[in-house]
Amino acid sequence: MDKIVYKYISILKGQYLTIYNSKYSNKLIFMIIKNTKINEVKVIDSEPFKDERGFLNRIFCQDELNEIQPNMVIKQINHSMTSQKGTVRGLHFQNPPYAELKIIRCIKGSIFDVAVDLRRDSHTFLKWHREILSEDNMKALVIPEGFAHGFQSLEDDVEMIYLHTNSYCKEAEGSLRYDDPKMGIDWQIEVSNVSKKDMSSEFISNDYKGVLI
Repeated sequence: MDKIVYKYISILKGQYLTIYNSKYSNKLIFMIIKNTKINEVKVIDSEPFKDERGFLNRIFCQDELNEIQPNMVIKQINHSMTSQKGTVRGLHFQNPPYAELKIIRCIKGSIFDVAVDLRRDSHTFLKWHREILSEDNMKALVIPEGFAHGFQSLEDDVEMIYLHTNSYCKEAEGSLRYDDPKMGIDWQIEVSNVSKKDMSSEFISNDYKGVLI
């Protein structure tokens, strides 16, 4: 496959973008990496190749995502389905040495996706970024190590793909309450369902110092 990579910087709505072009079957497929107000959290916009048969959309490319994490290795890929609109899953994370970067995509329906900064001594500690991910916009959210992740389904029968840079480890898993006032996440719609396990997560204590990465 003939591949030509160009790199250039532009400004869109006040955000810096790094745009990569890959030549595929004489058509261009774009992966656009956008910064957010939390430096390490990124949004990947896609511009799929389309023709009369349908489309081809790139989900992952190590070369094109090298600036996010050099030589990124995906150790696990998970596929989930959430049946009820308004369900909240999370907020979940893994402690070191099993901390992980995640790339989240919604492949059916739409979700309100949230990343919370838990990094100790971070200037954005306990701040959060939210993004609407859907099968239509084909966006992905990049959630770095030291962040908790959660989402709310905005439709019934939502399906998602998760790419992980580390394997799941039960002993390293951590969780936060989705409705913890110290984070104050403004969920998009009325919460209809939360698992017993997620409801058992503890609220953040006044002396919580975060995750040391």
